[in-house]
Amino acid sequence: MKHRLSAILLITLTPAAFGVGFRLPNQDPEAIARGNAFTATADNPSAIYYNPAGITQLDGDQLSIGVYAISTGVDFSSPRGTAEADSSFQLVPQLYYVHSPDDSSFSFGVGLYAPFGLGIDYGRDTPFSTLAIDGKLAYGTLNPVVAYQVNPRLSIAGGIMLNYSEIDFKRSVVSGATDRFEFEGDDVSIGFNLGLLWQPVDEWSFGLNYRSSSTMNYDGSSTLFVPGQTPAPVETSTTANLNFPANIALGISYRPSAKWNFEVGVDWTDWDSVDDTTLEGTPVGEVVFPFRYESGFMYQFGATRYLNDGYFLSAGYLYSDNSVPDATFSPLNPDSNLHLWSVGVGKRGDASSWALSYTVAYNGGRDVSGNQAASLIGETADGNYETLNHAVNFAYRFSF
Repeated sequence: MKHRLSAILLITLTPAAFGVGFRLPNQDPEAIARGNAFTATADNPSAIYYNPAGITQLDGDQLSIGVYAISTGVDFSSPRGTAEADSSFQLVPQLYYVHSPDDSSFSFGVGLYAPFGLGIDYGRDTPFSTLAIDGKLAYGTLNPVVAYQVNPRLSIAGGIMLNYSEIDFKRSVVSGATDRFEFEGDDVSIGFNLGLLWQPVDEWSFGLNYRSSSTMNYDGSSTLFVPGQTPAPVETSTTANLNFPANIALGISYRPSAKWNFEVGVDWTDWDSVDDTTLEGTPVGEVVFPFRYESGFMYQFGATRYLNDGYFLSAGYLYSDNSVPDATFSPLNPDSNLHLWSVGVGKRGDASSWALSYTVAYNGGRDVSGNQAASLIGETADGNYETLNHAVNFAYRFSF
């Protein structure tokens, strides 16, 4: 099953840049342009991710193909030196299909997307190379869903999430220039998602979306390379497990007229479920990574102005709580309190539609102190991390 599923999910496995913890909540340009305040609107095929109950609003067959491109900017400074992450753009594809049969209360959909991801590379010449050189967490989800319109004002939905993930990270042992420790592995898991959309009156709509947790039991290998060591490198079979948390989102949409849609939302992630991860079977014995994350919220605000001939303009803001405490902070996931601003434009038509968004995210600089990361030569992740991300998302939708 693993090999068949990995082939299906291959297109989603481009390593993405970190965001809120290691979630990737940005799954569609119309939603991102509104600060991801989309749970109570959910009126395009990406509703499969944001609120699957929303697909009952769609007629016939609709296929959405999109790509999310993000440039990660992380600058580190401390009395020990400086470091800068590679800011090249990384691409994350997104695919959604919805079928709503005529004269039926049911709608069906399937999505292919990456709800989690990490991709960051500092190189070897840093003050923390024994903690991190580079890391990639690729995670793809195949998500079939079924939605049912209970009545014209209420819809419910549920789906299965088939997940495949690959992980790869590197760090040095005592010298960033000459030695290396690397782990890579993969696994599959299963989860589920649920959605509810209620529009008691034309002006107001309420949405609820739940995505379950899942655990990856990575099976792979670790490698230790030390110059002059025989044999070199040393490779052993290694396992590790990592929990991917559940999240729940609530949205409220207000539509005072056919020209405007204002929405606010809150999204909670159960980061407390992400605890220690242990690598077993490495050349240096058991290696423990203490995540010990803290649950937090994303607060979402967005507005859309509908123009003539199907055009629309959107703008939004999102604030995300930091989920990573100083003690277990890793440069591979420099999470922080994050501010995200977004704008977007698009056009909806009977046969085709498109949308384009631009997003900038900034943390204002985070000071880490009291870090307890394990290093044979006493390096820590203490210092200042300034994050500035730029992202563009484009999607094209076919209706037939």
